[in-house]
Amino acid sequence: MQKSDFSFNLPEELIAQIPLPVRSASRLLACHRNSPVTEDRQFSEISSILKAGDLLVFNNTRVIPARLYGKKDTGGQVEILLERILDDTRFVAMLRCSKTPQVGQKIFIADDQAVRYEGRNGDFFLFSREDGKLHQFFTEYGRMPLPPYIQRKADEQDKERYQTIFARKPGAVAAPTASLHFDEAILQSLQQKGVNTAEITLHVGAGTFQPLRVNDLKQHVMHAETFDLSVETVKKVQETKAAGGRVFSAGTTTLRALETASADGILKPMSGDTRLFITPGYKFNTVDGLITNFHLSESTLLMLVSAFAGVDEIRHIYRYAISKKYRFFSYGDAMIILPEATV
Repeated sequence: MQKSDFSFNLPEELIAQIPLPVRSASRLLACHRNSPVTEDRQFSEISSILKAGDLLVFNNTRVIPARLYGKKDTGGQVEILLERILDDTRFVAMLRCSKTPQVGQKIFIADDQAVRYEGRNGDFFLFSREDGKLHQFFTEYGRMPLPPYIQRKADEQDKERYQTIFARKPGAVAAPTASLHFDEAILQSLQQKGVNTAEITLHVGAGTFQPLRVNDLKQHVMHAETFDLSVETVKKVQETKAAGGRVFSAGTTTLRALETASADGILKPMSGDTRLFITPGYKFNTVDGLITNFHLSESTLLMLVSAFAGVDEIRHIYRYAISKKYRFFSYGDAMIILPEATV
């Protein structure tokens, strides 16, 4: 298929710029796989949609303050968005400035704090910091890395709201946004309903914001993201399946981790990088249902959702969502894609 097969026009006013006052106050568009039929719900009703015995798997990654603002020693403004920390002294990042620095040039983040530009690293840029302690450095001097379609700088509320309530393992530079809708009251209602939960870790990278540079999907090289799937979560998935329950993924990041670890048809504990690029025609081995936000036109995430729910069906559903003025992207509304309806 072609990138252009996943294009749609979105009115700018439907791009959510700020979170709602209450996490679970978002709207929820419910549908079934391979069906264009939709139902308008509220996210606070999600426990009434899921069934006792279902398993809901979350991504427990924690977003680090990954955006740095600095100056070259010549005075030029520089913006750095972390992709991943390589070791104690080196990291790769996206770079925005009027002119690429010279190799060895310092970028000053504060009066006495700097990073050194070391050159290109594939699609990204390599930086170093002599004294190490990079996690501490980003925590102290970085800002929350809001996506590029949010037209404002991160503020105090984003430190909490661009983070899930179960974020525990630092490493992401973008939030697993489908899980931003969950609050303690929702988790309690799910527990009372008999819906079980489990966790994986996938550190979302800055590559998630990079546009596809090729039209032919077969030519696209997916960015790598680090993940970890534990023995405990694998056991919960297996027990759910054996009991006739359904496995729901809270977000596309969770889905990619689960499907990577079951690529040969059998889910098993796994750690490492995934470059899994899910497009229509992909056979899903583990995930039965998906909770997700609305995604960008021509994005790899929209292609994943189309593979899961059906290309024509997602086109219809997105047209409907736009007509009903659902809020799109990270701070926007959500949809739940249920297993195929049975007669």
